[in-house]
Amino acid sequence: MDDRIATTLRDDPTMARLIDRHGPLAIAPASDEFARLCTSIVNQQLSTASAAAIHGRFVDELGGDPTPDRVLAVDEDALRDAGLSGTKVEYLRSAASAFRDGDVDLTREGLADRSDEAVVDELTAIRGVGEWTARMYLIFALGREDVLPLGDLAVRKGIERVYNDGDELTRAEMREIGEAWRPYRSYGTRYVWAEYES
Repeated sequence: MDDRIATTLRDDPTMARLIDRHGPLAIAPASDEFARLCTSIVNQQLSTASAAAIHGRFVDELGGDPTPDRVLAVDEDALRDAGLSGTKVEYLRSAASAFRDGDVDLTREGLADRSDEAVVDELTAIRGVGEWTARMYLIFALGREDVLPLGDLAVRKGIERVYNDGDELTRAEMREIGEAWRPYRSYGTRYVWAEYES
């Protein structure tokens, strides 16, 4: 995290405390966007521990890091035996088809000139990729610096814990809190996650 990001975030005294507690956190593009999308799909609605275990078995079944060809070639029953639901297997195969055969290049280079909302629209056209997964892709696959994924329960609970002593906030109130972090809301989000998970 460079000085200009830290300076912007530290204008919010609460965020300044989180930076001091958790140290520098990075937002960087993934080396493999498709593999990152697979991780998000596997992780949907799972605890961190369950997701990690199932993801490990998923990669084992593929015989290496996820590629569209590997996901489309692997036996579906083997993926279900690895702990993936039939629905998630279908979602992973849809994503693989979109990456391999789709009209739009879904890599960072292919999406470089698209707005965040345009990227979300492209991704949510893929069966099984909802708003949450698309926002995770913006942050963790594309390395976009100004994303506030309020569809993520941990982000909402984390903001409530850090900014409102755990009491409920509306999404509008959360967006207002996040305004102080612009244009680096992805970094603010990472600090909220770090605090929520600590």
